[in-house]
Amino acid sequence: MGSINMEKKWLFPLCLCSAVFIYLLASSFTNNAFGSSITTINSFFFLPSSHVTTNQTSSSAPIFVETKVVPPAPSPSLPAIPRFAYLISGSKGDLEKLWRTLFALYHPLNHYVVHLDLESPLEERLELASRIEKHPLFAKIGNVFMNQKANMVTYRGPTMVSNTLHACAILLKRSKDWDWFINLSASDYPLVTQDDLLFTFRHLDRNLNFIEHTSNLGWKLDKRAMPLIVDPGLYMSNKSDIFLANPKRALPTAFKLFTGSAWMVLSRSFVEYVVWGWDNLPRTLLMYYANFVSSPEGYFQTVICNEPDLAKTAVNTDLHYISWDNPPKQHPHILSINDTHSMIASNAAFARKFHQDDPVLDLIDKDLLHREAGRFTPGAWCSGTPTCSEVGNLNGIGPGPGALRLRALVTRLVLMAKLGGDQCK
Repeated sequence: MGSINMEKKWLFPLCLCSAVFIYLLASSFTNNAFGSSITTINSFFFLPSSHVTTNQTSSSAPIFVETKVVPPAPSPSLPAIPRFAYLISGSKGDLEKLWRTLFALYHPLNHYVVHLDLESPLEERLELASRIEKHPLFAKIGNVFMNQKANMVTYRGPTMVSNTLHACAILLKRSKDWDWFINLSASDYPLVTQDDLLFTFRHLDRNLNFIEHTSNLGWKLDKRAMPLIVDPGLYMSNKSDIFLANPKRALPTAFKLFTGSAWMVLSRSFVEYVVWGWDNLPRTLLMYYANFVSSPEGYFQTVICNEPDLAKTAVNTDLHYISWDNPPKQHPHILSINDTHSMIASNAAFARKFHQDDPVLDLIDKDLLHREAGRFTPGAWCSGTPTCSEVGNLNGIGPGPGALRLRALVTRLVLMAKLGGDQCK
């Protein structure tokens, strides 16, 4: 009797389940959508439909309410903030000039290699290393590196090219998050803030190279391209000038020579090309320019302009204000307060050359950089007391009037490069 009652107890649930199964089966045949019935069954038993392959079409009704809500159109995102990798180099007596230039150029997003060559006394190099190590912000951020294995550098020989490539290799090894390489000397100084520079470059193609160049060598053909020279800086520990070797050599026919400024803003992709050397052209030209007078004014220009794909990325400027004699001599004029108007009117990012602590540098700090003596150039990143003693908002950029000047110059020059009117000619 008990077993009969137990069977009756389970009879109703069994009938109910059978009825549901028959209904679902009938629905599947009626709609000829067996996959839909599987989805229905899955949802009935709370199984995620994503675990079952279905044949649902786009006309199927959404399962979740959230899919009926139309999300707002995403606002166009700004390009990532670029980062610069700097080489700031100096020689004997340049410690204080280099230190001031570093402070004027500093930004936590960037990377810096500083170098005092072998002509500098050991005491100067040790003092620079000590300052970097002891500076609280440099120690915290870790983006200022001194090349303590100093190189001998003579401007008219290939040792400056070698030193530049050395710094590029260090920067490539230390970090993968920079976009452009900029080489400066301790005699250079910025005319815009780093926020101005970051703002201007933020919207640019990251493959562009700002490198002054021309194939019209003129007097340089006879005075620089044809003489054979030897640079004692390649094998001597004391600096001395280059010396000539005889006879002169013929002009090359395997490639076309270009010349220009030794100061450049190079894309990371181009830097990788000349350092890693998967193509033989950079190495071939490096050997050729080892015996070339003032090779820093020709090596990079000749590499980029003899590679068709890279030539398209060359923008004909060094972004510097430099005052030359006509015809130019080996070194430009030393800038002073009398050059202030011309420097600003040039819309350039940098200027050279300056004497140490010249009053014009104080004027640039006050009127263009808004920088106090011994402090960093202010930017949106600055926080703490005193100002810029701590890192605040790294995602912010606070461009000023310098950004308007620089952007006007860069926009015009990039447009000319795109039209091909002043590119590798």
